[in-house]
Amino acid sequence: MTDRIREFLHDEAAGGLAILAATVVALLWANVGPGYDGFWHTELGPLDLHHWVNDALMALFFLVVGLEIKREFVDGRLQSPRAAALPAIAAVGGVLAPIVIFVVLIAGGEGAEGWAIACATDIAFAVGLIAVLGDRVSEGTRVFLLAVAIVDHIIAIAIIAIFYAEAVSVLWLLAAAVLAVAVKRLPRLWIPLGIALWIAVHEAGVHATIAGVTVGLLLPVALGERVEHRLHPWSAFLVVPLFALANAGVDFGGGVLGDALGSRLTWAIVAGLVIGKLLGISGATLGALRAGGTLPEGMPRPQLAGVAAAAGIGFTVSLFIAELAYDDPALVERAKVGIFAGSVISGILGVLLLSVASRARRV
Repeated sequence: MTDRIREFLHDEAAGGLAILAATVVALLWANVGPGYDGFWHTELGPLDLHHWVNDALMALFFLVVGLEIKREFVDGRLQSPRAAALPAIAAVGGVLAPIVIFVVLIAGGEGAEGWAIACATDIAFAVGLIAVLGDRVSEGTRVFLLAVAIVDHIIAIAIIAIFYAEAVSVLWLLAAAVLAVAVKRLPRLWIPLGIALWIAVHEAGVHATIAGVTVGLLLPVALGERVEHRLHPWSAFLVVPLFALANAGVDFGGGVLGDALGSRLTWAIVAGLVIGKLLGISGATLGALRAGGTLPEGMPRPQLAGVAAAAGIGFTVSLFIAELAYDDPALVERAKVGIFAGSVISGILGVLLLSVASRARRV
C-alpha cells in the first residue's frame, strides 16, 4: 500500500469519527436543543444555510472525490483494466441489488423516487470501521473496499446528475461546458473557473456539486495531487461533518419514529443497505472470481462478506440523495431513519463478519 493511500485512508477513518460526533450533536440538537430547523433555514444571500452546506460546501467534498477517482484511474490501483475490473464489477453489483430490493419492496408506492438512496457507500464510515479492527483486516482488503467505494461514488454521481436534475437550462448547460473546457485548458485558474462552473451548473438545473466532480476529473494529476493533499483534511474534518450536522437532525418526537418504523419506505432502505449491499457485492465478486478474476494481493476470500456488509454504511451520500429525492419533510425523515438503521446494522454486521473471518484465518 502506497503512502498516499495510507494518508487517504487515515484521513477518511479519522473523518468518520468527526462525522459520528456531528451526527450525535445533530440528533441531540433536533430532539433536546432549540431551533434546529429554524437555524439551518436561515436565509443568507441567495440560499439558506442548509443549501449553502448541501450545494456549495459539498461541492468541495465531491471535488476531492473527483480528484481521488482521477488519481486512482491514472496512477493508482485502478489504472489497469484488469485491476479495475473486479472492484468495478463488485460496485455495480452493490448498486444494482439495493435498487432492485428497494423497488420490489416499495412496489410503486409512496417514496418510490428515492430508489437510489440505498445504493451508496460512505467511504469515511466504512474505512473508519475497518480501521477499528486494526491488523485483523489485511491491507489488500482495505484497498479493495476503497476501490469499490470509489467506483460506487462514480455511479452515484452519475445517478445524481442524470436522475435528480431539475428542469435543465440548455444555455446554462452550454456555459458550463465552455467553463469545463476552460478548466482543462487553464488548470492554474481552477479556483475562479471552478466557482463560475458551480454557478453555471446550479443555474442549469443540475445539482451544483457535479461542478466539484468535474473540476476534480479535469485537473492534471500532478496538480490534482497537491490540491487533494490540501483539501482532503478540510473535506474530511469540516465539510462532511457540517453536512452531517445540517442533515442528520431528526426530531423523533411527535410520533416520527413510530411513523418511520411503520413505513414501507424506511424498511426498503434498510433492506437495500443491509441485504442489497451484502448480496450484491459478494455475489458479483464471487461470480467474477469464478470467471477468472483475482482478489487484491493479501486479501483473504473470507473477508469479502465483511467488506460487502460494511459497504452498506450509506450515510453521507444516502442522506444527500434523500434530500434530492423528496420535497415532503415526512418522507425525508422516514428515509433518514432508514439510513441510520441500515447503516448501523451494516456496520455491526461488517464487524462481526470480519472478526469471524479474522479468527478463522488465525486458527
